[in-house]
Amino acid sequence: MDVINQLLLGFSVAFQPVNLFYCFLGCLIGTLVGVLPGLGPTAAMSLLLPTTFHVPPVSAIIMLAGIYYGAMYGGSTTSILVNIPGEAASVMTSLDGYAMARQGRAGPALGISAFGSFIAGTIGLVGLSFLSPPLVSFALKFGPPEYFSLMCLGMVVLTFLTSASMIQSLMMACLGIIIGTVGTDTVSGSTRFTFGIMELMDGVGLVPLVMGLFGISEILLNLEQKINRDIFMTRVKGLLPTAQDWLQAKWAILRGTVIGFLLGILPGGGAVLASFVAYAIEKKASRTPEKFGSGMIEGVASPESANNAAAQAAFIPLLTLGLPSNVVMAVLLGALIIHGVTPGPLLLSQHPDVFWGVVASMYLGNMMLLVLNLPLIGIWVQLLKIPYPLMMPMIIIFCLIGAYSIAGSTTDIYIMLFFGVIGYLMKKLRYEAPPLVLAFVLGPMLEYYLKSSLMLSHGSFRIFFIRPISAVCLIITLLLLFLPVLKTFRGKRVAVAEKAEDLS
Repeated sequence: MDVINQLLLGFSVAFQPVNLFYCFLGCLIGTLVGVLPGLGPTAAMSLLLPTTFHVPPVSAIIMLAGIYYGAMYGGSTTSILVNIPGEAASVMTSLDGYAMARQGRAGPALGISAFGSFIAGTIGLVGLSFLSPPLVSFALKFGPPEYFSLMCLGMVVLTFLTSASMIQSLMMACLGIIIGTVGTDTVSGSTRFTFGIMELMDGVGLVPLVMGLFGISEILLNLEQKINRDIFMTRVKGLLPTAQDWLQAKWAILRGTVIGFLLGILPGGGAVLASFVAYAIEKKASRTPEKFGSGMIEGVASPESANNAAAQAAFIPLLTLGLPSNVVMAVLLGALIIHGVTPGPLLLSQHPDVFWGVVASMYLGNMMLLVLNLPLIGIWVQLLKIPYPLMMPMIIIFCLIGAYSIAGSTTDIYIMLFFGVIGYLMKKLRYEAPPLVLAFVLGPMLEYYLKSSLMLSHGSFRIFFIRPISAVCLIITLLLLFLPVLKTFRGKRVAVAEKAEDLS
C-alpha cells in the first residue's frame, strides 16, 4: 500500500500543468530524435541539458527522461519505413520491419511496434515502482567500500559488454577517470591537470564534454557520409494489428519485455544490448527461424518491447543506488547533480517528489507516446524529408549557444569543440565514447569513496575484502577482467597443441 500511496504522490506532481508540459515536450523531442537518423537520445539530452537550468529539478528530469524513452518509440518509424534506424536500439527492428513495409504491411509493423513498446514500457514501470523501495532499503547498508567496489564493477561490466575490444574500452574508461580528475582536489585543495587555465579549476564540465563527444562529432561524421533516405513509397494503412498479428506477437512481446527489463538493470546493459539479445532469443525460440528477416511480426515486436522495457529498467540503479547503468543514465546523473539532487538511497526520503514524480510521469509519457506515434505517423514521414544541409547548421548553432550559456565562458565552447574532434576521431578509429563518459561521471565519486574507505581503515586496502558485498563485487570485477586473458591463453594453447599434432 505504501508504494500505491507514493505513486499517488507522484501523480499529483506529474499532473501539475508545468510538469505535464515538460513531459509532453520530452516525449515529442524524443520521438523526433528517434525518427530523424543522426542524433541519438544521448546527444539530444546533452544539447538540451543547458535549457533546463532555470526550471525546477523535477520538471527538468521529467523532460530529459521523456527524451530517452521517447526516442525508443520514434526509432522504429525510420527502421520500418526507411530501413535507417533512428538510433542504435532500433537496428534489429529494421530487419523484419522494413521487409513487412515492402510487403505492404507497414501499418501492422508500426502498430505492433507502438503497442509492444507501450506494453513493455508499462510493465517496466510497474517493476520500477515496486522494486525500487526494497532496493533502497538494501542500498542503505552500503558504505564507501561497497560503493567503490560497485562502481568498479559497473565500469568493468560496461567495458565487457561494449562492441569494441575490452582493452580499447578500458583505455577509454581510464581516460574518462583522468579527465574527471581535472581541477581542484576537494580533499587536498591542490590543482591537477589545469595547465594554468583558470576556467579548468572547477574541472571539465559534463555538458560541453558530452555535447562535443556526441553532438559535434556526429555532425562531423554526417558531413562525410551520404545518407540515402529514399522513403519506401507505400501507403501506411491498417495501423491496428489484427487478431492473427496479436496471436503471433504476444509471446515475443512478453519475452522481449522480460529480457529488456533484466538487461536494463544490468550495468552496461541498456536498450541496445536488450534489443539484440531479444531478437536472437526470439529467432532461436521460433519454429520457423529461417523466416526471420523476411517480414516476421515477432522480429518487430520482440526488439521494440525489449528496448522500451530496458529504457524504463535503467532508471532503477540510477535512482536507488546513484549508479548509471549506461551513458544516457550518466547524463541524467549529471543533470540531477547540476540541479542539486543527489541520486541514491536517500533520494526517496529527501526528494520523494522528484523520485515518484519522475516515475509517475513515465506512465503518462507512455500514453502520450502511443498517441504521438500512431496518428502522427504521416507527419513523422514528412519530417524525414528535411535535408541535412538545413538541419546540421541549426544543431551547431544550438550547441554553441548551449555551451556558452552554462557559465558565459568561451572556454566551454573551446572544450566542446575539442571533444567534438576527439569524438570524431574515436568514431573513425572505432573507440567507444560511453565508457569514457561513464568513467568521467563516476571518476570523482570513485575517488571520493576510495579516499573515504582508506580513511575509515587508516590506509589499509583490506577493508575492501573483509566486507562481504564489497568483496563479492571486487571478485566479479577481477573475474571479468581476467576472463578474456584466460580465453586467449586457452585458445593459443589449443592452437599450439593442434600444430604439434599436425607436425607429428
